[in-house]
Amino acid sequence: MKKPVYVAGFGTVTAAGLSAPQTIAAIRASLSAFEDVGFPEAGLSQIVARIPTHWRLRRNQGEWLVNMAARAIKEALGVDDPNVAAATALLITPPESFRNHPAFADVPARNFLAAVIDATGLRFHPASRAIDGGAAASIGLIERALALMEDAGIPQVLLGGVDSLVNDIDLSRLGQAGRLKGDENSQGLVPGEAAAFVRLVREPPRDTTVVAAIHGIGIAQETDSALSDRYSQGRAMLGALRDMVSGSGASEPDIHFVVSNGNGERYSGWEMMIAHSRFYRTRREILPIAYPAMTIGDVGAAGGALALMLAADSFVKDYAPGPTAVCEIASENGLRAAAMVRRRTRR
Repeated sequence: MKKPVYVAGFGTVTAAGLSAPQTIAAIRASLSAFEDVGFPEAGLSQIVARIPTHWRLRRNQGEWLVNMAARAIKEALGVDDPNVAAATALLITPPESFRNHPAFADVPARNFLAAVIDATGLRFHPASRAIDGGAAASIGLIERALALMEDAGIPQVLLGGVDSLVNDIDLSRLGQAGRLKGDENSQGLVPGEAAAFVRLVREPPRDTTVVAAIHGIGIAQETDSALSDRYSQGRAMLGALRDMVSGSGASEPDIHFVVSNGNGERYSGWEMMIAHSRFYRTRREILPIAYPAMTIGDVGAAGGALALMLAADSFVKDYAPGPTAVCEIASENGLRAAAMVRRRTRR
């Protein structure tokens, strides 16, 4: 990255809270939003992290994703001002296209961004886009956000995603692949749902003394994804981590903790174990790693922005283990991304 970008705000909706403060408090307290829910259409009972909501907001999957995204976007924007929204670009990652998410039967993928914007009641900058690629794509879009702010003169960008694995199609395919957590599989994922967005700006906000700055990112494509019949050797994540430090002004020994969207699957655990042993070569008593999925489950495309949010909040609220964090993000279809987030104090 040519220069850092700053996290000026964020918003989220998860099973642990309908706002960023609620969700972060639940994650910090190690609470669990898991519950055992029956899904007659899929013929199973499954542990999930499902957002409690009125049925009118969840009449179908498309409407539900749109409502989640709109709520998180408005929280991240911070003001209900049409002029501010019009000068803000929105970069959103919906569920990965290979999944044939049932939401797109209700709201076609080509219309999804417009539907989300309509639900906010605001109008955003014409440079707004919806990008396929899952959670890791959100990290990859940070450079695009910087380019929009520097080259197009856009004051700020809302970056994030929305997703739900709590639907019959995803539950069926994950169950058939033996990837769901249950009595016979302790190393499986817990399907969750969420929307998460961070507000990115070029300069540190003037009204804060401590800010979170994103200094470098790396992305790579894993050939042995969770959809293949092979376990990942961590090559793509290792490549993403190395690319991240190459232009960040920091190095591996400077890293104090990690925020990961690891979901508890055996596949994910093996990949991280191999990648970490190859990248984190400096001796440490411990490398703290935060796993939001322990509280809110696997939230799919929302996981990238949610990790950035948690890292940024830990700096601003002064509970981070140190001044430098890495967000390690994996998408189901193989995209891997890493972002270095650092604490900066305004003088």
